[in-house]
Amino acid sequence: MKQFSFPKIKRLVRNGQFKDVLDRGLRISNGVLTLYMAKNDRDYRRLGVSVGKFWGNAVVRNRLKRLLREAFRQSQNQIPAGFDYLLMISRKCGKLDKSGPKEAVRELTFEQIRASLLALVSQARRSDSGTVKD
Repeated sequence: MKQFSFPKIKRLVRNGQFKDVLDRGLRISNGVLTLYMAKNDRDYRRLGVSVGKFWGNAVVRNRLKRLLREAFRQSQNQIPAGFDYLLMISRKCGKLDKSGPKEAVRELTFEQIRASLLALVSQARRSDSGTVKD
Protein backbone atom coordinates (compact mmCIF):
# COMPACT_ATOMS: atom_id res chain seq x y z
CA MET A 1 0.00 0.00 0.00
CA LYS A 2 2.97 2.34 0.47
CA GLN A 3 3.29 2.77 -3.29
CA PHE A 4 -0.09 4.56 -3.35
CA SER A 5 0.66 6.96 -0.51
CA PHE A 6 0.35 10.68 -1.13
CA PRO A 7 2.38 12.54 1.52
CA LYS A 8 2.62 16.32 1.74
CA ILE A 9 6.06 16.31 0.08
CA LYS A 10 4.34 15.14 -3.14
CA ARG A 11 1.91 18.08 -3.19
CA LEU A 12 2.17 21.62 -4.45
CA VAL A 13 1.04 23.68 -1.48
CA ARG A 14 2.47 27.19 -1.79
CA ASN A 15 1.26 29.88 -4.14
CA GLY A 16 4.76 30.26 -5.58
CA GLN A 17 4.83 26.58 -6.53
CA PHE A 18 1.53 26.95 -8.39
CA LYS A 19 2.73 30.10 -10.19
CA ASP A 20 5.95 28.38 -11.21
CA VAL A 21 4.06 25.54 -12.89
CA LEU A 22 1.65 27.98 -14.57
CA ASP A 23 4.50 30.17 -15.86
CA ARG A 24 6.80 27.51 -17.26
CA GLY A 25 4.54 24.53 -17.72
CA LEU A 26 3.01 22.86 -20.73
CA ARG A 27 -0.77 23.31 -20.88
CA ILE A 28 -3.03 20.59 -22.24
CA SER A 29 -6.80 20.45 -22.00
CA ASN A 30 -9.68 18.20 -22.96
CA GLY A 31 -13.39 18.37 -22.28
CA VAL A 32 -13.02 17.57 -18.59
CA LEU A 33 -9.62 18.68 -17.25
CA THR A 34 -6.85 21.16 -17.86
CA LEU A 35 -3.35 19.93 -17.01
CA TYR A 36 -0.27 22.08 -16.54
CA MET A 37 2.96 20.11 -16.43
CA ALA A 38 6.46 21.38 -15.64
CA LYS A 39 9.77 19.61 -15.05
CA ASN A 40 10.99 19.59 -11.45
CA ASP A 41 14.40 18.75 -9.95
CA ARG A 42 13.07 15.79 -7.99
CA ASP A 43 12.78 12.09 -8.76
CA TYR A 44 9.08 12.07 -7.83
CA ARG A 45 5.93 13.72 -9.12
CA ARG A 46 4.05 16.48 -7.30
CA LEU A 47 0.41 17.50 -7.68
CA GLY A 48 -1.44 20.74 -7.23
CA VAL A 49 -5.21 21.07 -7.58
CA SER A 50 -7.16 24.26 -8.21
CA VAL A 51 -10.95 24.46 -8.36
CA GLY A 52 -12.42 27.97 -8.51
CA LYS A 53 -15.67 29.31 -7.10
CA PHE A 54 -17.11 29.24 -10.61
CA TRP A 55 -17.78 25.53 -10.11
CA GLY A 56 -19.98 25.82 -7.05
CA ASN A 57 -20.01 26.12 -3.31
CA ALA A 58 -17.37 24.72 -0.97
CA VAL A 59 -19.01 21.30 -0.80
CA VAL A 60 -18.88 20.87 -4.58
CA ARG A 61 -15.36 22.27 -4.90
CA ASN A 62 -13.99 20.06 -2.13
CA ARG A 63 -15.59 16.98 -3.71
CA LEU A 64 -13.93 17.82 -7.02
CA LYS A 65 -10.55 18.31 -5.33
CA ARG A 66 -10.87 14.96 -3.56
CA LEU A 67 -11.72 13.24 -6.85
CA LEU A 68 -8.75 14.87 -8.63
CA ARG A 69 -6.29 13.95 -5.87
CA GLU A 70 -7.57 10.37 -5.67
CA ALA A 71 -7.38 9.89 -9.44
CA PHE A 72 -3.79 11.12 -9.35
CA ARG A 73 -2.93 9.00 -6.31
CA GLN A 74 -4.27 5.78 -7.83
CA SER A 75 -2.61 6.49 -11.18
CA GLN A 76 0.86 7.40 -9.89
CA ASN A 77 2.51 4.36 -11.47
CA GLN A 78 1.26 5.45 -14.91
CA ILE A 79 2.34 9.09 -14.56
CA PRO A 80 5.98 10.06 -15.20
CA ALA A 81 8.06 11.17 -12.21
CA GLY A 82 10.19 14.31 -12.27
CA PHE A 83 7.31 16.64 -13.10
CA ASP A 84 4.97 18.97 -11.24
CA TYR A 85 1.33 18.62 -12.28
CA LEU A 86 -1.38 21.20 -11.77
CA LEU A 87 -4.95 20.00 -12.39
CA MET A 88 -8.01 22.17 -12.95
CA ILE A 89 -11.52 21.49 -14.17
CA SER A 90 -11.76 22.61 -17.80
CA ARG A 91 -14.16 25.46 -18.62
CA LYS A 92 -15.37 23.31 -21.53
CA CYS A 93 -16.85 20.92 -18.99
CA GLY A 94 -19.39 23.54 -17.90
CA LYS A 95 -20.39 24.25 -21.49
CA LEU A 96 -21.17 20.60 -22.24
CA ASP A 97 -24.20 20.53 -19.97
CA LYS A 98 -27.20 22.72 -20.82
CA SER A 99 -28.17 22.96 -17.15
CA GLY A 100 -25.02 24.92 -16.33
CA PRO A 101 -21.48 24.42 -15.06
CA LYS A 102 -22.40 23.57 -11.50
CA GLU A 103 -24.68 20.75 -12.59
CA ALA A 104 -22.09 19.47 -15.07
CA VAL A 105 -19.39 18.99 -12.42
CA ARG A 106 -21.77 17.43 -9.93
CA GLU A 107 -22.27 14.63 -12.43
CA LEU A 108 -18.54 13.92 -12.90
CA THR A 109 -17.46 10.49 -11.73
CA PHE A 110 -14.11 9.23 -10.49
CA GLU A 111 -13.75 7.05 -13.59
CA GLN A 112 -14.29 10.01 -15.94
CA ILE A 113 -11.72 12.11 -14.11
CA ARG A 114 -9.14 9.33 -13.97
CA ALA A 115 -9.56 8.49 -17.67
CA SER A 116 -9.26 12.17 -18.56
CA LEU A 117 -6.13 12.59 -16.43
CA LEU A 118 -4.40 9.57 -17.97
CA ALA A 119 -5.34 10.71 -21.48
CA LEU A 120 -3.87 14.16 -20.83
CA VAL A 121 -0.64 12.74 -19.43
CA SER A 122 -0.34 10.41 -22.39
CA GLN A 123 -0.96 13.30 -24.78
CA ALA A 124 1.66 15.41 -23.01
CA ARG A 125 4.24 12.62 -23.31
CA ARG A 126 3.60 12.40 -27.06
CA SER A 127 3.80 16.16 -27.38
CA ASP A 128 6.38 17.60 -29.75
CA SER A 129 7.48 20.19 -27.20
CA GLY A 130 10.44 18.10 -26.09
CA THR A 131 10.10 19.33 -22.50
CA VAL A 132 7.71 16.61 -21.45
CA LYS A 133 8.96 13.43 -23.07
CA ASP A 134 10.77 10.86 -20.95
